[in-house]
Amino acid sequence: MIRKFIIKLIRVIARVPIGSHRVCAICNKRLGKFLPFRGGSYWTPKLMHVLECVGSDVDNFSCPWCKSHDRERHLYLYMRESGILHNLEGKRVLHFAPELQLANIIQKANPAAYIQCDLHPASSNITFADITCMPFPDESFDLLIANHVLEHVSNADKALSEIVRVLRAGGNAILQTPFSKVLTKTWEDPGINTEIQRFYTFGQEDHVRLFGIDIFETFTKHGLKSLVRSHDDLLSKFSSKIYGVNSHEPFFLFVKL
Repeated sequence: MIRKFIIKLIRVIARVPIGSHRVCAICNKRLGKFLPFRGGSYWTPKLMHVLECVGSDVDNFSCPWCKSHDRERHLYLYMRESGILHNLEGKRVLHFAPELQLANIIQKANPAAYIQCDLHPASSNITFADITCMPFPDESFDLLIANHVLEHVSNADKALSEIVRVLRAGGNAILQTPFSKVLTKTWEDPGINTEIQRFYTFGQEDHVRLFGIDIFETFTKHGLKSLVRSHDDLLSKFSSKIYGVNSHEPFFLFVKL
């Protein structure tokens, strides 16, 4: 009871935009600060710092108003500023592990079909689906979104093959995932199989790999062409500090050839 009260109090205090304020791109609320994930970067395994890992901004993670996460806010800005969100009307969209706030925004864009899916559905409007073996016909979607999903998947190559299969020619895949700017090769090992091993090696208990800079080769060898763009290229007017996003995270956009 006391712990819940303290958490609620911290959330209320964080909403107050005192001094250098922040802005949530999704709910448009001004706030004092974004809330950290598990205590922030201080508690992130040191190896993640040494390997210059790019992923969530754990220090500016959650909005105290709408509870959107940094990667959700960042992807929303990317989709809006690139024009993808504006052009969703009449399109067929498949969204893995859908983020609540982003899902609501996509639904309002009037796609012809919007299927939200997950390996462990949390609600009745989310379809059970394994990204490595999807129950969908070939070439049935114009856009597939997997925002921080592939680092959890046991067989990334199989998932990528399935992604290409269900996309129509010219369809897009948004495949955000953490990666290391130091590793030349993606790091995974079946011997790293306990929660504590995965936490210290890959940065989180349920991550099964850490992608390296060969990530582009890994994704494109399956029939995808890279349209990856940087934060500064697309979102230079959006301060990472004010909007609580990681400006080092690229927009991992790919198109099916």
